[in-house]
Amino acid sequence: MLEREIYSKLKAWKEEPQKKALCIIGARQIGKTTIIEQFGREYYDYFVEINFVTDEQAGRIFDGSLGADTIIENLTAYTMQKMEPGKTLVFLDEIQECPNARCAIKFLVEDGRFDYIESGSMLGVRYKEVKSYPVGYEEICYMYPMTFKEYAAANGVQDSTFELLRTCCKQNRPVSEAIHSTMKKLFYTYIVVGGMPAVVQTYVTTHDIGKVVQAQRDILELYRLDIARYASGNDRMKIQAIFDSIPSQLNDKNRRFFLSRVDENGRQNRYENAFLWLADAGVALPSYNVTEPVAPLRLNEKRSIFKLFLNDTGLLCAACMKNIQFDLLQGELEVNMGSILENVFAQSLKGNGFSLNYYESKKMGELDFVVQNGTEIDLIEVKSGRDYKKHLALDHVSRIENWTFGQKIVFCEGNVENEDGIQYFPWYMILFYQPEEVPKGYFYQVDLSAL
Repeated sequence: MLEREIYSKLKAWKEEPQKKALCIIGARQIGKTTIIEQFGREYYDYFVEINFVTDEQAGRIFDGSLGADTIIENLTAYTMQKMEPGKTLVFLDEIQECPNARCAIKFLVEDGRFDYIESGSMLGVRYKEVKSYPVGYEEICYMYPMTFKEYAAANGVQDSTFELLRTCCKQNRPVSEAIHSTMKKLFYTYIVVGGMPAVVQTYVTTHDIGKVVQAQRDILELYRLDIARYASGNDRMKIQAIFDSIPSQLNDKNRRFFLSRVDENGRQNRYENAFLWLADAGVALPSYNVTEPVAPLRLNEKRSIFKLFLNDTGLLCAACMKNIQFDLLQGELEVNMGSILENVFAQSLKGNGFSLNYYESKKMGELDFVVQNGTEIDLIEVKSGRDYKKHLALDHVSRIENWTFGQKIVFCEGNVENEDGIQYFPWYMILFYQPEEVPKGYFYQVDLSAL
Protein backbone atom coordinates (compact mmCIF):
# COMPACT_ATOMS: atom_id res chain seq x y z
CA MET A 1 0.00 0.00 0.00
CA LEU A 2 1.41 3.39 -1.01
CA GLU A 3 1.85 5.78 1.93
CA ARG A 4 0.06 9.13 1.64
CA GLU A 5 0.60 12.18 3.80
CA ILE A 6 -3.16 12.85 3.98
CA TYR A 7 -3.39 9.79 6.25
CA SER A 8 -2.16 11.88 9.18
CA LYS A 9 -4.91 14.39 8.42
CA LEU A 10 -7.51 11.63 8.60
CA LYS A 11 -6.18 10.44 11.96
CA ALA A 12 -6.20 13.96 13.39
CA TRP A 13 -9.78 14.45 12.17
CA LYS A 14 -10.90 11.26 13.92
CA GLU A 15 -9.61 12.56 17.26
CA GLU A 16 -11.61 15.81 17.09
CA PRO A 17 -14.31 15.71 19.80
CA GLN A 18 -16.94 17.69 17.83
CA LYS A 19 -16.07 16.67 14.31
CA LYS A 20 -17.78 17.69 11.11
CA ALA A 21 -18.13 15.47 8.07
CA LEU A 22 -14.84 15.36 6.21
CA CYS A 23 -15.26 16.14 2.50
CA ILE A 24 -12.25 15.12 0.40
CA ILE A 25 -12.14 16.73 -3.04
CA GLY A 26 -9.73 15.90 -5.83
CA ALA A 27 -9.33 14.78 -9.41
CA ARG A 28 -10.03 11.26 -10.61
CA GLN A 29 -7.44 8.54 -10.04
CA ILE A 30 -5.44 10.29 -7.30
CA GLY A 31 -6.19 7.63 -4.68
CA LYS A 32 -9.02 9.13 -2.60
CA THR A 33 -11.10 5.97 -2.34
CA THR A 34 -8.15 3.70 -1.57
CA ILE A 35 -6.80 5.81 1.28
CA ILE A 36 -10.24 6.32 2.87
CA GLU A 37 -11.01 2.59 2.70
CA GLN A 38 -7.68 1.79 4.31
CA PHE A 39 -8.28 4.35 7.06
CA GLY A 40 -11.86 3.20 7.71
CA ARG A 41 -10.95 -0.45 8.10
CA GLU A 42 -7.91 0.28 10.27
CA TYR A 43 -9.38 2.80 12.70
CA TYR A 44 -13.06 1.83 13.00
CA ASP A 45 -14.78 -1.31 14.19
CA TYR A 46 -17.48 -0.87 11.54
CA PHE A 47 -17.02 0.59 8.08
CA VAL A 48 -19.95 1.24 5.73
CA GLU A 49 -19.20 2.31 2.17
CA ILE A 50 -21.59 3.60 -0.48
CA ASN A 51 -20.31 4.35 -3.99
CA PHE A 52 -22.91 6.28 -5.97
CA VAL A 53 -21.20 5.53 -9.31
CA THR A 54 -20.85 1.76 -9.05
CA ASP A 55 -24.17 1.38 -7.23
CA GLU A 56 -26.70 3.48 -9.10
CA GLN A 57 -29.57 2.38 -6.81
CA ALA A 58 -27.86 3.68 -3.66
CA GLY A 59 -29.25 7.16 -4.20
CA ARG A 60 -32.67 5.85 -3.18
CA ILE A 61 -31.41 5.87 0.43
CA PHE A 62 -31.71 9.65 0.35
CA ASP A 63 -35.07 9.91 -1.41
CA GLY A 64 -37.86 11.50 0.59
CA SER A 65 -37.21 12.73 4.11
CA LEU A 66 -33.65 13.78 4.92
CA GLY A 67 -34.06 13.37 8.66
CA ALA A 68 -31.24 11.46 10.34
CA ASP A 69 -33.46 8.66 11.69
CA THR A 70 -34.98 7.97 8.29
CA ILE A 71 -31.66 8.01 6.46
CA ILE A 72 -29.89 5.77 8.98
CA GLU A 73 -32.80 3.35 8.85
CA ASN A 74 -32.61 3.31 5.05
CA LEU A 75 -28.82 2.96 5.16
CA THR A 76 -28.81 -0.06 7.45
CA ALA A 77 -31.64 -1.72 5.50
CA TYR A 78 -29.87 -1.15 2.18
CA THR A 79 -26.35 -2.23 3.20
CA MET A 80 -27.39 -4.92 5.70
CA GLN A 81 -24.38 -3.92 7.82
CA LYS A 82 -24.18 -3.32 11.54
CA MET A 83 -23.61 0.27 12.63
CA GLU A 84 -22.67 0.94 16.24
CA PRO A 85 -22.63 4.53 17.53
CA GLY A 86 -19.15 5.90 18.17
CA LYS A 87 -17.47 3.02 16.35
CA THR A 88 -18.70 3.38 12.76
CA LEU A 89 -17.43 5.32 9.76
CA VAL A 90 -19.82 5.92 6.87
CA PHE A 91 -18.04 6.62 3.58
CA LEU A 92 -20.09 8.27 0.83
CA ASP A 93 -17.97 7.94 -2.30
CA GLU A 94 -18.56 9.90 -5.52
CA ILE A 95 -21.15 11.91 -3.65
CA GLN A 96 -21.57 14.32 -6.55
CA GLU A 97 -23.83 11.66 -8.09
CA CYS A 98 -26.33 12.06 -5.22
CA PRO A 99 -26.94 15.74 -4.39
CA ASN A 100 -29.52 14.77 -1.74
CA ALA A 101 -26.78 12.97 0.20
CA ARG A 102 -24.76 16.19 0.34
CA CYS A 103 -27.84 18.03 1.65
CA ALA A 104 -28.43 15.35 4.30
CA ILE A 105 -24.95 15.68 5.83
CA LYS A 106 -26.13 18.53 8.06
CA PHE A 107 -28.72 16.34 9.75
CA LEU A 108 -26.41 13.31 10.00
CA VAL A 109 -23.66 15.35 11.66
CA GLU A 110 -26.15 16.93 14.07
CA ASP A 111 -27.36 13.42 14.95
CA GLY A 112 -23.80 12.57 16.00
CA ARG A 113 -24.05 8.79 16.17
CA PHE A 114 -21.58 8.05 13.37
CA ASP A 115 -18.62 9.64 11.59
CA TYR A 116 -18.91 10.59 7.93
CA ILE A 117 -16.43 11.04 5.10
CA GLU A 118 -17.53 12.25 1.68
CA SER A 119 -15.43 12.00 -1.44
CA GLY A 120 -15.92 13.17 -4.98
CA SER A 121 -14.01 13.80 -8.17
CA MET A 122 -16.50 16.20 -9.72
CA LEU A 123 -17.78 18.05 -6.66
CA GLY A 124 -16.44 21.32 -8.01
CA VAL A 125 -18.31 21.07 -11.31
CA ARG A 126 -21.69 19.85 -10.06
CA TYR A 127 -22.30 22.40 -7.34
CA LYS A 128 -25.44 23.77 -9.01
CA GLU A 129 -27.31 20.51 -8.38
CA VAL A 130 -27.04 20.69 -4.58
CA LYS A 131 -30.13 22.44 -3.19
CA SER A 132 -28.66 23.27 0.20
CA TYR A 133 -25.01 22.98 1.18
CA PRO A 134 -24.19 21.72 4.69
CA VAL A 135 -22.34 24.91 5.58
CA GLY A 136 -20.76 24.57 9.00
CA TYR A 137 -21.12 20.79 8.99
CA GLU A 138 -18.41 19.93 6.45
CA GLU A 139 -14.65 20.20 6.66
CA ILE A 140 -13.23 20.51 3.14
CA CYS A 141 -9.91 18.79 2.41
CA TYR A 142 -8.27 18.95 -1.00
CA MET A 143 -6.22 16.02 -2.23
CA TYR A 144 -3.72 15.95 -5.10
CA PRO A 145 -1.53 13.41 -6.90
CA MET A 146 1.39 11.99 -4.97
CA THR A 147 4.07 14.51 -4.04
CA PHE A 148 7.71 13.87 -4.78
CA LYS A 149 8.23 12.94 -1.12
CA GLU A 150 5.47 10.33 -1.30
CA TYR A 151 6.87 9.08 -4.59
CA ALA A 152 10.40 8.85 -3.19
CA ALA A 153 9.15 6.92 -0.16
CA ALA A 154 7.29 4.52 -2.47
CA ASN A 155 10.57 3.87 -4.25
CA GLY A 156 12.40 3.00 -1.05
CA VAL A 157 13.91 6.26 0.20
CA GLN A 158 14.20 5.96 3.98
CA ASP A 159 13.22 8.47 6.65
CA SER A 160 16.88 8.84 7.60
CA THR A 161 17.67 10.08 4.09
CA PHE A 162 14.83 12.59 4.23
CA GLU A 163 16.13 13.87 7.56
CA LEU A 164 19.64 14.20 6.17
CA LEU A 165 18.35 16.17 3.19
CA ARG A 166 16.20 18.34 5.46
CA THR A 167 19.25 19.15 7.57
CA CYS A 168 21.25 20.13 4.48
CA CYS A 169 18.36 22.31 3.36
CA LYS A 170 18.01 24.10 6.70
CA GLN A 171 21.74 24.51 7.35
CA ASN A 172 22.55 25.52 3.77
CA ARG A 173 24.95 22.61 3.51
CA PRO A 174 25.73 20.80 0.24
CA VAL A 175 24.43 17.26 -0.13
CA SER A 176 27.07 14.58 -0.64
CA GLU A 177 27.66 13.93 -4.34
CA ALA A 178 26.49 10.31 -4.18
CA ILE A 179 23.16 11.20 -2.58
CA HIS A 180 22.78 14.30 -4.76
CA SER A 181 23.27 12.31 -7.96
CA THR A 182 20.89 9.55 -6.86
CA MET A 183 18.14 11.97 -5.83
CA LYS A 184 18.39 13.78 -9.16
CA LYS A 185 17.97 10.49 -11.02
CA LEU A 186 14.95 9.66 -8.88
CA PHE A 187 13.53 13.12 -9.63
CA TYR A 188 13.92 12.46 -13.37
CA THR A 189 11.77 9.35 -12.96
CA TYR A 190 9.17 11.39 -11.06
CA ILE A 191 8.93 13.77 -14.01
CA VAL A 192 8.09 10.83 -16.27
CA VAL A 193 6.00 8.71 -13.89
CA GLY A 194 4.20 11.49 -12.04
CA GLY A 195 2.02 11.04 -8.98
CA MET A 196 -1.03 9.04 -10.02
CA PRO A 197 -0.99 6.13 -7.52
CA ALA A 198 -1.86 3.38 -10.02
CA VAL A 199 0.89 4.62 -12.33
CA VAL A 200 3.40 4.87 -9.47
CA GLN A 201 2.54 1.34 -8.37
CA THR A 202 3.08 0.12 -11.93
CA TYR A 203 6.51 1.70 -11.99
CA VAL A 204 7.52 0.47 -8.52
CA THR A 205 6.44 -3.06 -9.39
CA THR A 206 7.70 -3.36 -12.98
CA HIS A 207 9.95 -0.36 -13.81
CA ASP A 208 8.47 -0.76 -17.30
CA ILE A 209 8.10 2.73 -18.81
CA GLY A 210 5.94 1.33 -21.62
CA LYS A 211 3.38 0.11 -19.08
CA VAL A 212 3.64 3.43 -17.24
CA VAL A 213 2.82 5.43 -20.37
CA GLN A 214 -0.10 3.15 -21.23
CA ALA A 215 -1.56 3.59 -17.74
CA GLN A 216 -1.19 7.36 -18.08
CA ARG A 217 -2.91 7.42 -21.45
CA ASP A 218 -5.78 5.42 -19.96
CA ILE A 219 -6.22 8.13 -17.32
CA LEU A 220 -6.11 10.87 -19.95
CA GLU A 221 -8.84 9.07 -21.86
CA LEU A 222 -10.85 8.76 -18.65
CA TYR A 223 -10.58 12.53 -18.20
CA ARG A 224 -11.88 13.06 -21.73
CA LEU A 225 -14.80 10.75 -20.97
CA ASP A 226 -15.53 12.76 -17.82
CA ILE A 227 -15.66 15.93 -19.90
CA ALA A 228 -18.16 14.26 -22.22
CA ARG A 229 -20.21 13.03 -19.27
CA TYR A 230 -20.23 15.93 -16.84
CA ALA A 231 -19.74 19.07 -18.92
CA SER A 232 -22.84 20.85 -20.20
CA GLY A 233 -23.53 20.69 -23.92
CA ASN A 234 -22.57 24.32 -24.60
CA ASP A 235 -19.18 24.04 -22.92
CA ARG A 236 -18.22 20.45 -23.73
CA MET A 237 -16.31 21.12 -26.95
CA LYS A 238 -14.61 24.19 -25.48
CA ILE A 239 -13.40 22.24 -22.45
CA GLN A 240 -12.14 19.41 -24.64
CA ALA A 241 -10.26 21.82 -26.91
CA ILE A 242 -8.61 23.59 -23.97
CA PHE A 243 -7.67 20.31 -22.29
CA ASP A 244 -6.05 18.94 -25.45
CA SER A 245 -4.13 22.17 -26.10
CA ILE A 246 -2.42 22.41 -22.69
CA PRO A 247 0.76 20.49 -23.69
CA SER A 248 1.39 22.54 -26.84
CA GLN A 249 0.65 25.84 -25.10
CA LEU A 250 3.07 25.03 -22.28
CA ASN A 251 5.71 24.26 -24.88
CA ASP A 252 5.60 27.89 -25.97
CA LYS A 253 8.45 30.11 -24.84
CA ASN A 254 6.56 31.98 -22.11
CA ARG A 255 4.06 29.17 -21.29
CA ARG A 256 1.15 31.63 -21.24
CA PHE A 257 -2.19 30.26 -22.41
CA PHE A 258 -3.52 31.98 -25.54
CA LEU A 259 -7.19 31.43 -26.33
CA SER A 260 -6.59 32.35 -29.99
CA ARG A 261 -4.72 29.09 -30.47
CA VAL A 262 -7.87 27.20 -29.51
CA ASP A 263 -10.36 29.43 -31.29
CA GLU A 264 -9.28 32.28 -33.57
CA ASN A 265 -12.53 34.12 -32.90
CA GLY A 266 -12.90 33.09 -29.27
CA ARG A 267 -13.46 35.62 -26.51
CA GLN A 268 -12.21 35.21 -22.98
CA ASN A 269 -15.60 35.72 -21.34
CA ARG A 270 -17.20 33.03 -23.51
CA TYR A 271 -14.56 30.50 -22.49
CA GLU A 272 -14.35 31.41 -18.80
CA ASN A 273 -16.66 28.58 -17.70
CA ALA A 274 -14.55 26.08 -19.64
CA PHE A 275 -11.35 27.12 -17.85
CA LEU A 276 -13.09 27.05 -14.47
CA TRP A 277 -14.52 23.60 -15.19
CA LEU A 278 -11.06 22.10 -15.71
CA ALA A 279 -9.74 23.80 -12.57
CA ASP A 280 -12.74 22.78 -10.45
CA ALA A 281 -12.43 19.18 -11.67
CA GLY A 282 -8.81 19.20 -10.50
CA VAL A 283 -7.59 18.35 -14.00
CA ALA A 284 -5.83 21.65 -14.74
CA LEU A 285 -3.89 24.05 -12.52
CA PRO A 286 -4.15 27.74 -13.51
CA SER A 287 -1.34 30.09 -12.48
CA TYR A 288 -2.47 33.72 -12.67
CA ASN A 289 -0.27 36.67 -13.50
CA VAL A 290 0.03 39.43 -10.87
CA THR A 291 0.42 43.14 -11.54
CA GLU A 292 2.93 43.42 -8.68
CA PRO A 293 4.64 40.73 -6.58
CA VAL A 294 3.40 42.17 -3.30
CA ALA A 295 1.00 40.88 -0.65
CA PRO A 296 -1.81 40.08 -0.83
CA LEU A 297 -1.27 38.44 -4.20
CA ARG A 298 -4.95 37.64 -4.67
CA LEU A 299 -5.73 41.35 -4.98
CA ASN A 300 -3.08 41.76 -7.68
CA GLU A 301 -4.16 38.88 -9.92
CA LYS A 302 -4.94 39.49 -13.58
CA ARG A 303 -7.45 36.69 -14.12
CA SER A 304 -7.40 37.11 -17.90
CA ILE A 305 -3.66 36.34 -18.12
CA PHE A 306 -2.57 32.92 -16.93
CA LYS A 307 -0.67 29.72 -17.55
CA LEU A 308 -2.51 26.43 -17.51
CA PHE A 309 -0.70 23.35 -16.20
CA LEU A 310 -1.86 19.74 -16.08
CA ASN A 311 -2.49 18.31 -12.62
CA ASP A 312 0.22 15.67 -13.09
CA THR A 313 3.62 15.81 -14.74
CA GLY A 314 3.46 12.18 -15.86
CA LEU A 315 0.18 12.83 -17.66
CA LEU A 316 1.76 15.83 -19.37
CA CYS A 317 4.63 13.68 -20.64
CA ALA A 318 2.17 11.07 -21.89
CA ALA A 319 0.06 13.75 -23.59
CA CYS A 320 3.00 15.14 -25.58
CA MET A 321 3.02 14.16 -29.23
CA LYS A 322 6.58 12.85 -29.20
CA ASN A 323 8.23 10.24 -27.00
CA ILE A 324 10.24 12.34 -24.57
CA GLN A 325 10.50 9.90 -21.69
CA PHE A 326 13.93 8.57 -22.66
CA ASP A 327 15.48 12.03 -22.84
CA LEU A 328 13.99 13.01 -19.49
CA LEU A 329 15.25 9.86 -17.77
CA GLN A 330 18.74 10.71 -18.99
CA GLY A 331 18.47 14.11 -17.31
CA GLU A 332 18.20 16.10 -20.53
CA LEU A 333 16.07 18.96 -19.25
CA GLU A 334 17.24 21.73 -21.57
CA VAL A 335 15.08 24.31 -23.33
CA ASN A 336 12.43 22.03 -24.84
CA MET A 337 11.92 20.33 -21.48
CA GLY A 338 11.52 23.55 -19.50
CA SER A 339 7.75 23.47 -19.73
CA ILE A 340 7.57 20.00 -18.21
CA LEU A 341 9.89 20.97 -15.37
CA GLU A 342 7.77 24.04 -14.67
CA ASN A 343 4.68 21.82 -14.59
CA VAL A 344 6.39 19.62 -11.98
CA PHE A 345 6.83 22.62 -9.72
CA ALA A 346 3.30 23.92 -10.29
CA GLN A 347 2.03 20.50 -9.27
CA SER A 348 4.38 20.37 -6.27
CA LEU A 349 3.53 23.86 -5.01
CA LYS A 350 -0.19 23.18 -5.30
CA GLY A 351 0.20 19.82 -3.56
CA ASN A 352 2.16 21.50 -0.77
CA GLY A 353 -0.71 23.91 -0.15
CA PHE A 354 0.27 27.05 -2.09
CA SER A 355 -1.69 29.10 -4.61
CA LEU A 356 -0.13 29.53 -8.05
CA ASN A 357 0.93 32.91 -9.40
CA TYR A 358 3.66 34.29 -11.63
CA TYR A 359 4.93 37.76 -12.53
CA GLU A 360 5.76 39.08 -15.96
CA SER A 361 6.48 42.54 -17.30
CA LYS A 362 8.16 43.73 -20.48
CA LYS A 363 10.57 45.81 -18.43
CA MET A 364 11.73 43.18 -15.92
CA GLY A 365 10.98 39.84 -17.53
CA GLU A 366 9.21 36.83 -16.04
CA LEU A 367 9.40 35.12 -12.66
CA ASP A 368 8.23 31.51 -12.82
CA PHE A 369 6.41 31.57 -9.48
CA VAL A 370 5.52 34.27 -6.98
CA VAL A 371 4.33 32.60 -3.79
CA GLN A 372 2.59 34.09 -0.79
CA ASN A 373 3.98 32.22 2.19
CA GLY A 374 2.31 33.55 5.31
CA THR A 375 2.68 37.32 5.20
CA GLU A 376 5.78 37.22 3.00
CA ILE A 377 6.26 36.90 -0.74
CA ASP A 378 8.77 34.33 -2.00
CA LEU A 379 10.25 34.49 -5.49
CA ILE A 380 10.93 31.18 -7.19
CA GLU A 381 12.75 30.44 -10.43
CA VAL A 382 12.96 26.96 -11.96
CA LYS A 383 16.01 26.40 -14.16
CA SER A 384 16.44 23.44 -16.51
CA GLY A 385 19.92 24.26 -17.85
CA ARG A 386 23.44 24.58 -16.49
CA ASP A 387 23.40 28.39 -16.57
CA TYR A 388 21.08 28.51 -13.59
CA LYS A 389 22.90 31.47 -12.04
CA LYS A 390 21.65 33.69 -14.84
CA HIS A 391 18.29 35.02 -13.70
CA LEU A 392 17.75 38.55 -14.97
CA ALA A 393 14.09 38.81 -13.97
CA LEU A 394 14.87 37.76 -10.40
CA ASP A 395 17.70 40.30 -10.26
CA HIS A 396 15.56 43.13 -11.65
CA VAL A 397 12.63 42.51 -9.33
CA SER A 398 14.93 42.23 -6.30
CA ARG A 399 16.24 45.76 -6.90
CA ILE A 400 12.85 47.48 -6.62
CA GLU A 401 13.06 49.50 -3.39
CA ASN A 402 9.40 49.36 -2.39
CA TRP A 403 9.15 45.61 -2.82
CA THR A 404 10.32 43.35 0.00
CA PHE A 405 10.56 39.59 -0.20
CA GLY A 406 11.03 36.57 2.02
CA GLN A 407 13.03 33.91 0.21
CA LYS A 408 14.51 34.15 -3.27
CA ILE A 409 14.98 30.59 -4.51
CA VAL A 410 16.36 29.05 -7.68
CA PHE A 411 15.62 25.35 -8.11
CA CYS A 412 18.23 23.84 -10.40
CA GLU A 413 20.49 20.88 -11.10
CA GLY A 414 23.18 22.25 -8.79
CA ASN A 415 23.78 21.54 -5.12
CA VAL A 416 22.69 23.57 -2.10
CA GLU A 417 24.30 27.00 -2.17
CA ASN A 418 23.61 30.58 -1.08
CA GLU A 419 25.04 33.43 -3.10
CA ASP A 420 24.19 37.15 -2.92
CA GLY A 421 21.01 36.50 -0.99
CA ILE A 422 19.72 33.93 -3.48
CA GLN A 423 19.23 30.35 -2.34
CA TYR A 424 20.07 27.63 -4.86
CA PHE A 425 18.41 24.28 -4.22
CA PRO A 426 18.43 21.03 -6.20
CA TRP A 427 15.08 20.31 -7.85
CA TYR A 428 14.31 17.52 -5.40
CA MET A 429 14.45 19.93 -2.44
CA ILE A 430 10.95 21.12 -3.39
CA LEU A 431 9.72 18.47 -0.96
CA PHE A 432 10.81 20.74 1.92
CA TYR A 433 9.25 23.95 0.67
CA GLN A 434 6.13 24.07 2.84
CA PRO A 435 3.76 26.85 3.99
CA GLU A 436 4.53 28.59 7.24
CA GLU A 437 2.59 27.08 10.09
CA VAL A 438 -0.19 29.16 11.61
CA PRO A 439 0.76 29.97 15.22
CA LYS A 440 -1.12 27.81 17.72
CA GLY A 441 -2.58 29.19 20.90
CA TYR A 442 -2.57 32.80 19.67
CA PHE A 443 -5.15 34.72 21.70
CA TYR A 444 -6.00 38.40 21.57
CA GLN A 445 -8.55 40.28 23.66
CA VAL A 446 -9.36 43.99 23.65
CA ASP A 447 -9.24 45.66 27.06
CA LEU A 448 -12.68 47.29 27.45
CA SER A 449 -12.14 48.72 30.92
CA ALA A 450 -11.92 52.31 29.58
CA LEU A 451 -15.49 51.99 28.30
